[in-house]
Amino acid sequence: MRRQRIFCVICLCIVMLAGCSGVEVPSSDRTQTSGTGAKETKQTAEIFAMNTIMNLTVYGEEASQLLKEARALIQTYEALLSVNVETSDVAKLNRAGGQPVQVSEETYELIQKSKAISEQTDGIFDISIYPLVRAWGFTEEEYRVPSEEERLQIAGSVDYRQIQLREDHTVVMPEQMQIDLGGIAKGYVSDKLMEMFREQGAQAAVVSLGGNVQTYGEKPDGTPFTVGITDPADGESMLGTIEVGQTAVITSGSYQRYFEKDGVRYHHIMDKRTGAPAESDLTSVTVLCEHGETADSIATAMFVMGKERAIAFEREHDDISCILIDKNGGVWTSEGIHLKLIKS
Repeated sequence: MRRQRIFCVICLCIVMLAGCSGVEVPSSDRTQTSGTGAKETKQTAEIFAMNTIMNLTVYGEEASQLLKEARALIQTYEALLSVNVETSDVAKLNRAGGQPVQVSEETYELIQKSKAISEQTDGIFDISIYPLVRAWGFTEEEYRVPSEEERLQIAGSVDYRQIQLREDHTVVMPEQMQIDLGGIAKGYVSDKLMEMFREQGAQAAVVSLGGNVQTYGEKPDGTPFTVGITDPADGESMLGTIEVGQTAVITSGSYQRYFEKDGVRYHHIMDKRTGAPAESDLTSVTVLCEHGETADSIATAMFVMGKERAIAFEREHDDISCILIDKNGGVWTSEGIHLKLIKS
């Protein structure tokens, strides 16, 4: 079976203090602004894009217009970055057969950042892993267990270092290589949304792009945003909550997408070294970071690393904090992260 949880269940859930309503079209909720007599507007919307449910909440006088612009921005990036859109830059690269492809500035930038994170994680994060994910059936939900020979053959061609970035936003990949930006794209888009909200004068905002949460500004009542951490033991209930300011909070976990065959569960987070789902002693990794694209990609890499190496990685990088949950239910948090447990 496939488990894909939306908003309050996928990886994280914004507690209702954050103000997401789950409606199909924007709706307004006007309240009196304390001490000024002015009207404060909160607008929420739910949309489907990039193959997931996205919830957006914006606070401010122009909240309705900002949500419209946010929707348009998301659709623009989906058209550029989605592996499932035939006219996207990614799809064109995957069909190029080794020929140079000129892509948009945004796609070029994201591939460049992906390669940098690959270097930072010793190649554990690798956007060229797409053929492996497809071989296991996760792209079309036609699940299968490839033979070891097939897995290792595919894994042998997974190598981000073979992606060439040339002038004029031109990208060249080996003939058999295909990429997928799914492990970083939603974090990148949430960064772009925060940038837009800041430039357009939003008071505050919170977005959950398929569970990838990012916040901006300060809520009108001055309270922090509260984010719930899903219990990976059942993938549905909440293990605990954390209070955050302006940050990205993104989780990668084996409970999010998987299938079972002959009594064995296979999850979607691949280890290119084996050509199979990562045999990690972790079930969930939540990364807190200023930038969504970093949190998104690093969460995946840390899951593959396993607990010991993930902790070492966190201690080597001052720009990230994390919450690690292992197979025994043990919880490890970075210094300064206060996880308020609901379950003990």
